[in-house]
Amino acid sequence: MPYFLSRRAALAAAGAALAAPALAQGETKPAGWPDRPIRLIVPFAPGGSNDAIARPLAEGLQARLGQPLVVENRAGAGSTVGSGFVAKAPADGYTLLIASSSFTTSAAIQRTPYDPVGSFDAVASICTAPMLVVTAPNSEFRDIGALLAHARAHPGELRYGTAGPGNIGHMASAYLDMVAGVQTEAVPYAGIGPAQIDLVAGRLDFMITTLASVRGQVEAGRLPVLAYTGDERLASAPQVPTVREATGLDYSVEAFWGLLAPRGLPAPVLARLNAAVNEVLADPGYRRFLDMEGAVARPGRPEALAATVRSDLGRWRKVAAASGISTG
Repeated sequence: MPYFLSRRAALAAAGAALAAPALAQGETKPAGWPDRPIRLIVPFAPGGSNDAIARPLAEGLQARLGQPLVVENRAGAGSTVGSGFVAKAPADGYTLLIASSSFTTSAAIQRTPYDPVGSFDAVASICTAPMLVVTAPNSEFRDIGALLAHARAHPGELRYGTAGPGNIGHMASAYLDMVAGVQTEAVPYAGIGPAQIDLVAGRLDFMITTLASVRGQVEAGRLPVLAYTGDERLASAPQVPTVREATGLDYSVEAFWGLLAPRGLPAPVLARLNAAVNEVLADPGYRRFLDMEGAVARPGRPEALAATVRSDLGRWRKVAAASGISTG
C-alpha cells in the first residue's frame, strides 16, 4: 500500500476499522451519560487536518459511547470562534472541542474571549506530528543547512509562506529564525493552498507546514523536503533528517491535536471520555490513518494534554513577543 493515499480513502478505511461494539462486555458508563448525541466542534472549515482527524475519531467514539457524535465546523479567527463556543457551553459532556496547535498559537498572539487554560478541561491527547521544511522545486537549496547559511549572509532576503499571521507554520518559522539567529520574511496568505501555489512557482523560498497540508505536492515531487521539525526522522521517509541533526540547533516543533471540554466536566464523564479516546487510538485502523497523515497516536491521561497546552502556550507567547507577531 503506498504511503500517500487520498484523504477520502484514508477516512473510509479508518471509519470501517473503527466500527466496534458500543461497550465491551462488563464495561459500564456514567449513569445517564450519554443519553443523547454529542457535538464535536472543529474550529476550522471542513477539509483541513483538524477536520480529517476529527471525523474518524468521532466514528470510533460513537461506537464506544453508544450515541451519535456530530462533527460541527465553526471556523473563524484562527480557531477562536469555535473554541469560544465550546468554552461557553454547559460542562455536561455533550459539547467537545478538537484543539490543535492553533489553539495555543492563536491565544499567544491575541486576546481570546476565553482563558485557554482556565476555561477548559483537558480530556485526552490524540496525536502529534512533526512539520516539514519544504522548498521550491527549482530552489538552489537542497538541505536545511544551505538555506540557513544563505539567510545568515542575506538578512531579510528569503521569503516564506504562511496560512495567516500567527498560525503554527508562521510561529514555527519565526522560532527557527530565533534559534538560528537569522532574519527571513513572512508572507501571509488566506490559506496554505495559495501559499503552496506560490512556492511551487518559485515566488517563495521555503515554507514550514504539516505533511497533511502538502502531501500531494510532496508526493508529486513539486515540493522537496529539506528537513522534519520533530525529534526523530519519519519511518516513512528515513532519508530526510530532522532540523536538529542536520544543523545542530536546539530546535524541535511538533503540531498536536487533543480533545477539550468546557471547564467543570464531571469526573466520571471525563474518565469515560479519556478511556474511549485511548481505545480509539489503540485501534490499528485509526493508527494507520494517522500514519497516512504523518502523525503519531498519543494515548494517555488528561494531564498530558494539559501540560502540552501550557508548554506550547508559554513557548509561542515568547516567540510572538520576540518576533512582534500579533493580529493587530
